Amino acid sequence: MSKGKHTPLFPAYEKEGAKTVDFGGWEMPVQFSSIKEEHYAVRNQAGLFDVSHMGEARVKGPDALALLQRVMTNDVSKLTPDRAQYTLMCNKQGGTVDDLLIYHLAENDYFLVLNAANQEKDIAWIKEHIQPEDDVEVTDVSDDYALLAVQGPVAEGIVQKLADLELSEIRFFRFRQQVKLGNVKGLISRTGYTGEDGFEIYCAAEDAYELWEALLEAGRGEGLVPCGLGARDTLRFEARLPLYGQEITETISPLEAGLGFAVKLDKDTAFTGQKALKKQKEEGLTRKLVGIQMVDKGIPRTDYSVHDQAGNEIGHVTTGTQSPTLGENVGLALVDIEHTNLEQPLWVQVRKKRLKAVVRKTPFYKRM
Repeated sequence: MSKGKHTPLFPAYEKEGAKTVDFGGWEMPVQFSSIKEEHYAVRNQAGLFDVSHMGEARVKGPDALALLQRVMTNDVSKLTPDRAQYTLMCNKQGGTVDDLLIYHLAENDYFLVLNAANQEKDIAWIKEHIQPEDDVEVTDVSDDYALLAVQGPVAEGIVQKLADLELSEIRFFRFRQQVKLGNVKGLISRTGYTGEDGFEIYCAAEDAYELWEALLEAGRGEGLVPCGLGARDTLRFEARLPLYGQEITETISPLEAGLGFAVKLDKDTAFTGQKALKKQKEEGLTRKLVGIQMVDKGIPRTDYSVHDQAGNEIGHVTTGTQSPTLGENVGLALVDIEHTNLEQPLWVQVRKKRLKAVVRKTPFYKRM
C-alpha cells in the first residue's frame, strides 16, 4: 500500500475490500470488485464513487465575477445561482492549465471544483490574476468537503430515497444547496464523469462516511456497487470526457482537444490565452484529438506513437483500452490534422510492431 493522503472515506475502502493505489498523492481505490464489474454496474444500474480527493475553492466578493472572467475560457457571466458550468483555464500560449466546474452559489459567490493534482497550482494561478484594486477573496476549502458521486440509470431513484426534495426537478448542470439526504446536508448537483445520469454530492468531510453508508443501504436492492478509479477512467473515456495530463495538458489547447464549446472567444472580457486561441482558430488547427479503433489485434495504450502509412510519426495516443461496453480496442489520439478524417487508416506502435487502426466517431458511448 502507498502512503498517500487519505480522504474521509478511507475506512470504507478496507471494509469494502478495495484495492488502493497512489493517485496524485492520494491513496485511492482503483477497484472494489473488478473494473469491468463496476463499469457494467454504472452502465446498467448504478455505482457509488468517492471523489473526495478533488480540490475545492471559494471565490467571493464584489469582483469575483470579474476575476473569473479574466481566467476562464467560458463565459461565467451566463451563470445564475444554482447553475454549474464546465470551463477551462489556459496559459498565454493557449495550453490548458486545468479544466474545472464552477458552481454559482449566490451573488458574488462561486464554488470551484479542481482536479486533485492541480489544486495548489490552480488556486495560485487564479490568485495571480487578482488586480490591486479587486475586492475578492480566493480560499482553498478542499479540506472542508467530501465529494461522493452516484452514477447510472437508476441513480436518481436511489438518491431520492434519502432526499428531502424532488430530484427530477434538478436538470443537467443544475444543483441545489442544503439538501437533506438522510441525516446529512449537502449540495447535490446533476453532473458526473461517466457519461451516465447521476449526481455529485458535496458534504462536510465529517459527514462523508455516514452518507456513504446511507447511500449503499438505499441502493442495496437496486444494484448499486462501490466503484474505484479504474471504472471511473473507462467510463469517462468511453464518453470522451477528458483527463487532465492526457487529453489536455499545458501544451494541448481546448480547441485541439475538441472542447471548443467551453471556449467563448468573443466574450466581452479578455481572458488569458484568448489571443493564442483566436489565432489557432483563425489559422486552422494543425492537430486534433480523434477516436481510433484497432483493426489489428492490440490495445492502443497512453503515449504510444501513431504513424502514417509511410511510417512517419503523426501523433500519440492519449488514452486507450479495451472498451468494456463495446468489447473493442479503442483509443483517443492527438494526431496531425490531415490524418483526422473518419475511417482514415493509422498505425499505432505497440511495442515492436506497428498495428493498423482507423479513425472513428466519438464518443464511443452515448447514453440513449
